[in-house]
Amino acid sequence: MKIGSRLFALSFCLLCGLFVSGLAQSTGALRGAVTLSGTEKPVHNVRVTIIQLRRSVETDEKGVYEFQNVPAGRYDVTAHLDLAPDVVKSAQVTAGAATTADFQIELSAVREQVTVTATGSEETTFNSIQSVTVVGSQDLAKNPVSLGEALDFEPGVAKRSSGPGTSRPVIRGFDGDRVLVLQDGQRIGALGFQSGDHAEPLDLLSLDRVEVVKGPATLLYGSSAIGGVVNAVSSHDSAHAGLRGYFTGIGATNSYQGGGSAGIEYGKGAWLVWGNGGGQRAGDYKTPLGRVTNSFTRDGNGSGGFGYFGKGWFSADFSYDNRKHGIPFDTSEEAPEVVFLTPRRASAQVKGGYRGLDSFISEGQFSFQYNNYKHDEVEAKTGEVGTAFRNNTYLYRGVFDERRTSRLSGSFGFWGMRRDYESIGAEALAPPTTQNAFALFALQTINFEHAALQFGGRFEHNGYNPTGLEKRSFNGFSGAGGFRVPLGGGTAFVANYTHSYRAPAMEELYNNGPHPGNAAFEIGNPNLDRESAVGIDLSLRHSSKRLRAEANFFYYHINNFIFLAPNGAVEDGLPVANYAQGSSRFAGTEARLDVGLTRNLWLLSSLDYVNAELKDTRTPLPRIPPLRGRVGFEAFYKGFRFTPEVIMARDQSRTFPLETRTAGYATVNLTASYTITRQHAAQTISVNAFNLNDKLYFNHLSFIKGFVPEIGRGVRFVYTIRFF
Repeated sequence: MKIGSRLFALSFCLLCGLFVSGLAQSTGALRGAVTLSGTEKPVHNVRVTIIQLRRSVETDEKGVYEFQNVPAGRYDVTAHLDLAPDVVKSAQVTAGAATTADFQIELSAVREQVTVTATGSEETTFNSIQSVTVVGSQDLAKNPVSLGEALDFEPGVAKRSSGPGTSRPVIRGFDGDRVLVLQDGQRIGALGFQSGDHAEPLDLLSLDRVEVVKGPATLLYGSSAIGGVVNAVSSHDSAHAGLRGYFTGIGATNSYQGGGSAGIEYGKGAWLVWGNGGGQRAGDYKTPLGRVTNSFTRDGNGSGGFGYFGKGWFSADFSYDNRKHGIPFDTSEEAPEVVFLTPRRASAQVKGGYRGLDSFISEGQFSFQYNNYKHDEVEAKTGEVGTAFRNNTYLYRGVFDERRTSRLSGSFGFWGMRRDYESIGAEALAPPTTQNAFALFALQTINFEHAALQFGGRFEHNGYNPTGLEKRSFNGFSGAGGFRVPLGGGTAFVANYTHSYRAPAMEELYNNGPHPGNAAFEIGNPNLDRESAVGIDLSLRHSSKRLRAEANFFYYHINNFIFLAPNGAVEDGLPVANYAQGSSRFAGTEARLDVGLTRNLWLLSSLDYVNAELKDTRTPLPRIPPLRGRVGFEAFYKGFRFTPEVIMARDQSRTFPLETRTAGYATVNLTASYTITRQHAAQTISVNAFNLNDKLYFNHLSFIKGFVPEIGRGVRFVYTIRFF
């Protein structure tokens, strides 16, 4: 009996040894060092991530990191430092060996980036199934007056505005309730989608980056993302040891702009606490025709929070934003209405979850957010409030990540929102309304060595309960499928098919009255049906040492497309327009080509075009951007960068009835910067000279393009110091 027991024990030990030996031979190590470009000195507390495995470590005081027991294979590895662009490398891990991948942190723009918005988890923009643009903190600081101003002329992204303080992104010709603006993946609760004179209350100087998903993103974010998503990322999502912070100061000549922003983070163990605040002021801006009266902007903001980031984690955050901006008016009118707006937003958010579970569900996160938004439209001459808007939103979300198998990965979850809206005064267009929404969604990916297949679906319910009017309820399903296949030599082909639905917005159903912000006397239609869209996106991408290129083509057919249709009448001095529905078609392209002429000189170029119309009558839709392009060079040597560029737009003669045609134009810009780097700090001084040729031009997407041109010649100075 003893002999049998000993033989069994010996056999068991041998089997365990063979298993461990086999395991050791099927895994390897990945290690390396992270240094700061320009000094070659190590950087500590940089988060290095193997994207496909969702494993992260931080560099030590010597800038060194290491992963053990990494399954053999090829991975995308990123190095991330807050307020600096991610650095992406591909690493081949060999079984039984150690692979080295060193990184250099660049404080200026780089070509390859990482996105979390497209799928809810980190992936490179090159490997993303959807088309994504990432704009880093330094590019945001070039024009931080508003979100639309900062993103204008990114491929596929234009701006809509009634002045610089209200500018909002337009994606592939889609605007309003079809473009969803988020902060860290959640709605911000403002009314920027509702009217051309409403701003998005975001402090661009405090952001790590902004990610733009072009095309329907309804699976993860809902029917309001049928045109795309803009996600402002602040990156308070993991702990680090010690103190980090930044300070940015700006000043500009044209509008006498001035302001700044500062923030700090302090981590100890798994705990992290943070805070930041800032403000800006700008006067009336100048054009070749003179200053635009009542185009000033003011804003002040602050936020703070804390979190514990272990295997189980949680965080709490509070933010406040207070703004004031004028709305330019037509000075040729005898008695023009002169108003300014005072947007205020307070937001509180609690998030939590778990990571690294050895089960079918490997990770999960939950969030609850409350947004209190209000703004008053104030008569400038009397100081009286003409109309007051109140919008409170309660949001909750849960997302569960499935444990990755050899091929399959994915996530599923739920989302809900309650919205309480009220407007009081002369332009109280819609009655007090409660909106309730709920959704279930899932997104799955089948991964191959270099290719991927992605598919998913979302069911969403939206219900409106207006005071004194009929309730409406909408249910809809959105589904999508896409794939990415390599063509060799750093080239990939990507294709997407989407079927998306959008519930009519509250404003489209119930508005009834004068709406100067949209230059119309609006009459809603409580009998509107939901929109249903079918779309195809095709993309060809290339990434190599001296060439980076992407060309996208898209086509969307939208049934029951909702639009404002002027009927020829005039009321309260505004053209009367009814919310109507019809079949529409959006088609277009965007392309980017960056060529490394030498090691220190790149040619940068891009263009985009949208053609959108009502199919039955072939009537062009309003405020569609014209053919646009930009071409420039980027020269860099050590810490110095020099980027001249020319931005061009063709005339837009395809106009909606009663819409103003706009002429083509070309403007010349120049950006120069110098970065001084130390091991634990970096300073960047930049100068952005815009519209150097002082061109008189009009933005076709502006609600006031008939009488207010865009900004003239000016220079903006930006100073930033980061310590880490």
